[in-house]
Formats: sequence, structure tokens, C-alpha cells
Amino acid sequence: MQNTEYLLSELLLNAAEKYPDRPALIFPDSRLTYSQLSALSQRYARAMMGGGLAPGDHVGILTINRPEYIALLFACMLSGTVAVLLNARFRVQELRHAATHCDLKWLFVGHNEDVPHAARLLEALPRLADSGAGASVLTPEAPLLERVVALDAFESPGFTAFADFLDESTLATAEQLDCRQAELVASDTALIMFTSGTTSLPKGCMLTQESVFRTSLAMRNRLGLLTDERMWDPLPMFHMASILPMLSLFHDGGACLTDEKVDIDRAVIQIKQERATFLYPAFPAIMAELVNHPEMKLDQLDHVRLINNIGSAEALRDNMRMWPSATHISAFGMTELSGIASHTDPNDTPAQRAETCGKPYEGVEVSIVQPESGQRCAANEQGEIRVRGFLLLKGYYKQPEETARVIDDQGWFLTGDLGSLDPEGRIQFHGRIKDVLKVGGENVSPLEIEAWLSTHPQVMVAQVVGAPDDRLDEVVAAFIQLKPGATVTAQDIVDYCQGQIASFKVPRVVRFVEEWPMSATKIQRSALREQLLAEAAAE
Repeated sequence: MQNTEYLLSELLLNAAEKYPDRPALIFPDSRLTYSQLSALSQRYARAMMGGGLAPGDHVGILTINRPEYIALLFACMLSGTVAVLLNARFRVQELRHAATHCDLKWLFVGHNEDVPHAARLLEALPRLADSGAGASVLTPEAPLLERVVALDAFESPGFTAFADFLDESTLATAEQLDCRQAELVASDTALIMFTSGTTSLPKGCMLTQESVFRTSLAMRNRLGLLTDERMWDPLPMFHMASILPMLSLFHDGGACLTDEKVDIDRAVIQIKQERATFLYPAFPAIMAELVNHPEMKLDQLDHVRLINNIGSAEALRDNMRMWPSATHISAFGMTELSGIASHTDPNDTPAQRAETCGKPYEGVEVSIVQPESGQRCAANEQGEIRVRGFLLLKGYYKQPEETARVIDDQGWFLTGDLGSLDPEGRIQFHGRIKDVLKVGGENVSPLEIEAWLSTHPQVMVAQVVGAPDDRLDEVVAAFIQLKPGATVTAQDIVDYCQGQIASFKVPRVVRFVEEWPMSATKIQRSALREQLLAEAAAE
């Protein structure tokens, strides 16, 4: 009999046994208790098994956030199949790459007028429409793909209706599911999640049941999550910033408040009505919209005790000043690390919570190394952040060279991030190594300039990239989103920086934006650079 200590499937089953009537998922218009989520997940798993899926088969999920998403995710965990979580923003090239490269055998796809995923899939795999009704799909572009299940009504050959997928006559028995569950191995691949591709097609990170389970448990322990926790996290479910915090709640029967997408108007209502205790905006643009919403009366939300964010120390201090009744925390992580490697402790001082990402989780090692020499850095000395421990990805799917490039022979993962450790071992993040600008021979961290720009009273979000320059190679370019009603000029931004930061760090280019180019939940710096390159070419 296999050790089930670190199985995500057992996490759900145990929660359903201990907290059957407590809400697990709360959407604005629906909710599922732990017992309901468990029952739904088991039925989906039996349907997968009845349809012929075997342990290790790859099952894609392509849809917006919805209750079925998490039930399908746990169905994969129960049946021993691998859940391949497809970025909901993927279009033709990325969808074709994901379906082919990740060897999808089944694919569940949503469809509505706002986000027509099924129609987009047909653009990527046009031969799907050549498949006969009820037959195995015909997709030369993805030769292993056998079945595409439409979660919503979509009239086209090649798609199986969701009701047919759940036909009672085709379900495996509960006993067969129990036998499959008993065969599961926690070290096997459970998830394939994609990194945000910028200069190349996305890479599929293989994560095991054990790595994700133990990381969720470490998060729960560090933050002291409670049985009555209600966490607001509307981030996309193909992202670890959604999946990992949700799983961390399941250890003690907490509830995850979420939505189809990030909608701040709906979020404000949900946070108030459900009396959220823990907010997980995670990204600066979302936090800025939240705290600046006219209906968000921060002094009246005494039920919010914890808020997770990332950002510069200045931005985090500003959040603390604006919302002093809550404890603000931050983290360091990435998909390759099962989501998160460290959190600030709620008991850390405000300065520690603003200036660091906290100590690594118990059982996780972090080292700061000079990339060129491999020499370990002293306390407060900057170098590359390297991580080792149970949370590491198993590898990039079918990319052994890429895997070998980022995991050395001693098991250290090379993050590509610039950081340092304070004397007590807390991680300080200084930006991406590859994002460091070269202005006339001087190294310039975009994060440093963004931190200063964020102190401007009219700036909501700032992003800094390099703009091409004939004399200096590149100069600082600042993209600015202003707070509602603000009227600020480019010269005002430059004047705000003059005399406050080194002259070579002062933006030479300023652009104002109302919307950001996004990849999943992160602003795409590459798209901002491409805009500047296009402008330079036009000139």
C-alpha cells in the first residue's frame, strides 16, 4: 500500500470528512461545500476512468475560473492523471504548442461570448471539425488527443458534450476509484503548469502531488491559517497564485472566495458580504485598484486580518499606511517552486515585512551566489537566488536541456532572480537579473526606480524598461498608470525624479497607460519594450 501522506487527493477527502458542511469554494453566484466538492470530483474521476484514461495520461483544462475547474483538478488527482492547466489567454500558437508538446489525451474546454475558448481551440486545431459525432477526434496537429469535452454548449463536430462525459452508464465504479486511489504515488507528476512565455513558447513545469501538497502545508503553517479563514483570491486558476493559497486553506477547512475573473466592483461586494479575513491580490495593479475603489472603506473592514502582496518596499509601506488594521505580508516564489518558497511571518516587524520576502519555508534552502564565479555571497550581498528542497519542479516537460540549465548537479534551482539574504536569513528581492538595465555602462535595477515612482501621490502603478539609445545603448523608460482623476505630465514625472535618484536613473521616456499588456497575472515587460522599439523604428 502506497504512502498517502502527501497526496492532494487525500487532502480533499480528509477535508470532506472533517468539514463536510463548511464552504470550500465561494463564487458570487454559487458555492460548494467540502462534501459537495469531494462528491463532484469523485464523479468526474469515475467518468475519466470509465472513458479509458489511465494513470499518467495528460488531461488539459482550458476555461475561466469556475467551480468545475477545481473539481476537474481534483478528479485528475484522484484518478492519477496529470492535470495540464492551460493559460486562459493562450491563442492559436500557444494552444497548438500546449496540445502537441504536452501530449494531451483529453481536453476540457469552456466557452462563452466573452471568452470563446472552444472557438479558439478550433482555430488552433482546425481538423477537430472533421471528426464525426461521438468518434475519437481527428487532430493531426495533436496526434495523441482523443477527446475534447465542452463544458458549455458548443455546436461543432469533435466536441463531446459535458452531459455525455458524465453519462451514468459509462462511469467506473466507486470500488474501482478506490483501487486507483490506492495505487497513487505522491512523487509522480500531478500538474503541468506553464511559465509565462515572453521570448519563446511557454515551458511546461512538472510538479508532483508531494511538492504541491507540502508547499501548501508550509504556507498554512507560516501564515497560521485558521478553520474559519475566508480568503479572497480571484486570480486565474491556471496560476499557482490561485491554486496554492486555495490548497493551503483545505488543511483546516477554510473557504476560498473567488470569481470568474478579477472584477474589482464584484470583489468589493464579495469581500464585504462574506467578511473575508485574508486577501490575496498578490500583484500591485490589483492591489492598487482595490484600495482605490470608491466603495472600499478600509477603516470599516475590521474583519480583514491578513493581506498578501508583492511590490517594492515603498509600495508595501504605502499599503500598510493606507490599511493599518490588517497585517501585510509578501512572498518569494515562481511556478518552478510549486508556487512559493518563502513568506514573511505575520509576527515579523513592519520593516521586515516591507523590505524582505521572509525566511524560506521549513525544509527549503536558499543560497545567494555570484552567477559568474559560483561563489556564495555574504549577508546583504547581492547575487542570484538559488533554491533547493521538496518544492522544486520535477523538470520541464520534454525539455531536458532546459531542465539541466536551471537545476545544477547539487539540486539547486537557478532562479535568475537577483537577491540577498539579511543576517537572519530573510530573502530580499532586487529584481530579475536579465531585467537589469545597462545605461551608459551603469547597471540600473528597474525595481529601484519603480519603487521611487510609486511614492508619487498620483501614480497607481509604474513599470520600468529600457528604451534604445544611440549614445548610452539604452535609457530608462517609465510606463505609468495614474490614479483616477489625476492629471500629471511626463515632465512632472521627470521633475519628481530629478535630484532624488541618480541622473542616469531618471526616466528619459515616459508613457501613460490605462491598460497593461498581461501574461496571466504579470505585466509583460517584453510588450512594453516592443512598443518602444516600434516607436524607434517608425522614427
